[in-house]
Amino acid sequence: MRTRFLSKMTNGEVEQYLDRNDIIYVPVGVTETHGALPLDSETVLAEAIAIIMAEESDGIVLHNLPYFFAGGTNVGRGTIQMSVKDGMTYLDKIAKSLLKQGFRRQIYVTSHGPAYLTVSGMVRDFFDETKVPVLYIDMLKAAESVNLNLMETFHDMSIGAYKVLGRLEDVPLNVPESHSVTYDVQHMLAGMSKNPGNALGKYAYQSGAVGSYFNEPSDHMATLLLKTPEEREAHADAGVQAINELVKALDMPTIVETLRQVDAYTKDTILPKYGAHLLGGKA
Repeated sequence: MRTRFLSKMTNGEVEQYLDRNDIIYVPVGVTETHGALPLDSETVLAEAIAIIMAEESDGIVLHNLPYFFAGGTNVGRGTIQMSVKDGMTYLDKIAKSLLKQGFRRQIYVTSHGPAYLTVSGMVRDFFDETKVPVLYIDMLKAAESVNLNLMETFHDMSIGAYKVLGRLEDVPLNVPESHSVTYDVQHMLAGMSKNPGNALGKYAYQSGAVGSYFNEPSDHMATLLLKTPEEREAHADAGVQAINELVKALDMPTIVETLRQVDAYTKDTILPKYGAHLLGGKA
């Protein structure tokens, strides 16, 4: 294919694709303070992972979705905050449009911790309304499922994602430390310890336990100090390798086939058995 990004395809190319397949990946992003990395780094990571997933399973990608719930990072003035409720509504509209267009197997991909608050609820409500199962892949949980420690390679993957998308020069060099940037993990941890909400965060997953904000934007994440183009390239190459290894371990052909099977099971087994009840008397 000339491209697997939906927005870069012609309408005719999309129609030709839909004649043979129905898989679309939707990377859901965020625009937030992220140390010495650009504000869209976790959007770019989700998009890079999604495009490699698409290549592995003959899918296409709907990208350019960078504005969703950020969480406690809106203390940074570069962060764009979207409420969970509004994000769910917007994503639901997109999912329904894609379904009408013929994309029955939809896979939502995120690399941002609190993204599940938006995507998980949408996926479940969408299924109950349409009876079409769509899948959410949270990369943090997905890595756990194949026994990979994403935290060990997260920074390299974030940089490598820019290389996958041909945007490596967007990653700046020699960014000075400030209230937004730290290269010292202990400094980050000290800042985080000032927030008593962290003591309550253990009672639910990620940002789902209690609402709170970071003390300083730099508390969000200590990032890597990149001094030269050669250092940036080396981290990017390691990150590209890690992204490819993760996607390969997940086995996307099996995942998309299993999603098809869930759809068939719903249509052929569940709805005939419970149709009148599940469809509100419209069976």
